[in-house]
Amino acid sequence: MSSQDVLKNASTLASYNVLLQVMFRVLTFLLNAFTLRFVSKELIGVVNVRLTLLYTTLVFLSREAFRRACLSGGSGTKHSWRQVINLLWLTLPLGVLWASLLICVWLWLLEVPDPQGVPYYGPAVVLFALAGVQELLSEPLWVLTQAHMFVQLKVVAESLAMIAKCSITVVLVVSAPEWGLYIFSAAQLVYTGFLVLCYAVYFIRFLGSKEAAKKGFPLHHLPSIFFKQSFLKQILTEGERYVMTFLNVLSFGDQGIYDIVNNLGSMVARFIFLPIEESFYIFFAKVLERGRDVKSQKQEEVAIAAEVLECLLKLVLVIGLIITVFGYAYSHLALDIYGGSLLSSGAGPTLLRCYSCYVLLLAVNGVTECFVFAAMSQKEVDKYNLVMLALSVSFLFLSYILTWWAGGVGFIMANCLNMGLRILHSLLYIYNYFKFSQWRPLRGLVPSPLLLGALVVSAGVTAVSESVFCCDSGWLLRLVHVSVGAVCLLGVLVAVLLTETHLIQFVRTQLLPQFRKKHA
Repeated sequence: MSSQDVLKNASTLASYNVLLQVMFRVLTFLLNAFTLRFVSKELIGVVNVRLTLLYTTLVFLSREAFRRACLSGGSGTKHSWRQVINLLWLTLPLGVLWASLLICVWLWLLEVPDPQGVPYYGPAVVLFALAGVQELLSEPLWVLTQAHMFVQLKVVAESLAMIAKCSITVVLVVSAPEWGLYIFSAAQLVYTGFLVLCYAVYFIRFLGSKEAAKKGFPLHHLPSIFFKQSFLKQILTEGERYVMTFLNVLSFGDQGIYDIVNNLGSMVARFIFLPIEESFYIFFAKVLERGRDVKSQKQEEVAIAAEVLECLLKLVLVIGLIITVFGYAYSHLALDIYGGSLLSSGAGPTLLRCYSCYVLLLAVNGVTECFVFAAMSQKEVDKYNLVMLALSVSFLFLSYILTWWAGGVGFIMANCLNMGLRILHSLLYIYNYFKFSQWRPLRGLVPSPLLLGALVVSAGVTAVSESVFCCDSGWLLRLVHVSVGAVCLLGVLVAVLLTETHLIQFVRTQLLPQFRKKHA
């Protein structure tokens, strides 16, 4: 497969992942808004922070090392599917071991919620762990789906699973709210069950076809090297939940508020940035050769990788700057519409404003790290593990100190500091990687002066609009505030169209056509 074909497939995968994330986040957004009317914020806090942390920790530690190993191969050596599947089945017994350990920690070492306000905590812990183990049954098939870019299968499977989960939650919340955590445990089991079922049905048919016999699967490294990196990255990704869970720096109610704001603030990041990171990591891993400098690789493929990296950096930078500017002036209004005074009267608006700034760092870090992880040699990954270890320890320490000092905002401050250091490390790696070549992909981090001017003006105008028209003066003035923001956003988009022509060309020729082609 040529590098152009890989780029087209990665663009298609990114487009479908964006669509999938949009649907997921919209459904989650509506589901949270709905359940807030029927259950307590303490119960929401336990589900969205503690139980979700149990689930994500279990599946991450069980499978991420294998995913990185299996998806990091180039176009050279390929192992048979049987070998790969046999390797990936190891995630299941590993998941059982992690589940046993984590259940003990969650039941006996952590504070148990008040059974009157949060009933059935013990069974819920076991059921969420069981849901994680159940999801691992689909892991070999998920890796095959990603490696061969069966994007429609992923969209269908995860869409059906999410719809089933939301349906179960809504029905049980309305009809049997006294079931407490059993409601969300059942919904999680249904979600993972649908995932396994969809992948199994598809591959039972596919593996017997002629097309399957012609396909290979890339696998270059055993997963041991990636486990350390994955474990440390999990700490950095879910660090605030670990601090909240093990150190009790926030009440369950405050944890619920923080998690709702965190989910709301990260919606666009998960809509766009995460799918781009996942899809183009595969692209860079297939196009570039690990551990080799630029001059010793095919120059045509390096040129494509550099151009794609520059365009991706510019894309996420522009989106991140827009979110940062407009997020500040519209956080209060968004929370008031979403959750009423429960979210907008306390620290919620401040949390969301801070998170809007954090989104910009998330955007840049996702793209830079996906390139770095795809290009690093095994020796460089080992060195980076030491960096990740230092970041993990400092992040946990900062999270505790800053949260004790500033409440939930402290988590975001610690995340910003940590993310800034990760970006700095990645930028230095990319600079040195291309230092002796003609390509300068880091130019993608320099926006045009006209765009910067439009963003600065928009920030000032929308801030004044919020102080004058929002948010306690009725819906008419709120609409005026929204209209002001719409006009400012239009001006920013016009500036993008006029000045960022290379970016527009990349989006039009690589991202949008692949998405349209699948719907033709």
